[in-house]
Amino acid sequence: MKFDTHSSPSLRWDIFCRVIDNHGDLGVCWRLCVDLAQRGHTVRLWVDDASALVWMAPQGCTGAAVHVWPDTAAMQALAQDGTFQIGDVVVEAFGCELPEAVQALMAKGTPPVWINLEYLSAEGYVARSHGLASPVMSGPARGMTKWFFFPGFTHETGGLLREPDLPARQAAFQRQAWLSALPLDKPIPANEQLISLFCYEPAALPELLTQLSQADTPTRLLVAQGRPNAAVAAATQALHMPSSGTGQLHISQLPYLSQTDFDHLLWACDFNFVRGEDSLVRALWAGRPFAWHIYPQDDLAHHDKLHAFEAALDMPADLIKFHAVWNGLETGPIPALTRTVIDDWRSWSHQTQQRLQAQTDLTSQLLSFVAQKR
Repeated sequence: MKFDTHSSPSLRWDIFCRVIDNHGDLGVCWRLCVDLAQRGHTVRLWVDDASALVWMAPQGCTGAAVHVWPDTAAMQALAQDGTFQIGDVVVEAFGCELPEAVQALMAKGTPPVWINLEYLSAEGYVARSHGLASPVMSGPARGMTKWFFFPGFTHETGGLLREPDLPARQAAFQRQAWLSALPLDKPIPANEQLISLFCYEPAALPELLTQLSQADTPTRLLVAQGRPNAAVAAATQALHMPSSGTGQLHISQLPYLSQTDFDHLLWACDFNFVRGEDSLVRALWAGRPFAWHIYPQDDLAHHDKLHAFEAALDMPADLIKFHAVWNGLETGPIPALTRTVIDDWRSWSHQTQQRLQAQTDLTSQLLSFVAQKR
């Protein structure tokens, strides 16, 4: 599918990404690649570990090619290939440092627009730093300029990734048909509350499982593969709870989901636990209540990041409390995740979705920014 490019010329993009530990960086970069390709651009994604794309994007995307992160020898060979050219735009994602051989190629001929795509945050420095120039003072690309591009939640930032057809896809989504097709251990009855779980290893998880098992409402917990699956297994073992749950709680393990089906999961559930950056943004677009498990940092810098996010989105006080316990900022019992509470948070989630959708999406802003710098 091709989207209106708003008269933007078709450009060649080289996007560089290193996978740190949880594939979130790759998830963001791939969504950007797909969005650009579907708007008529040609994209090469250079990544050091593309293995997750097997399940994240099993169909690939026309116009977006995946390449192994280039070592010096590989880039030198490409440099000797008269047909190879660096793209019109080079994106250095999340502080990954471009190989010197890549920088050397960039310095030859017409220099590309060099973008440093940063992590998402609601902190005050984002608006102050977005769009600033960073002169390169050393190395093969000395004398060139890279430009900081910050995603964010306000008009003063680079916005959030949102493909043009997202509202149409949501409107056409067949919730029951999609749920019925999931390969679960037990069909989902109509009266079950649905909660998705995509997290790290929250200390409050055993208490949450106990709470849901003793609640008035039957709940189906749909657990993502990887660390969430392992965390639930450890928690149920510590509680001496069957791995499938007990009481009012039934636990089902999900298969690895493509990015498209992960969106469907968030749209289908009553409440979503998400983590990192990519799934947070998709939870915002889902318009459903959610809890964000922010990536923990040793210096506790994630505390300030979480508080800034809560303030920027005018989060309800009881949901702020829930986030504090879920993220380990506070100890004590986790607030009850009842159907009434979830229903109370639903209007906030929908209003937040609508407010953010009124802002220009990240890819559109990026295309405008690049046009100004060429």
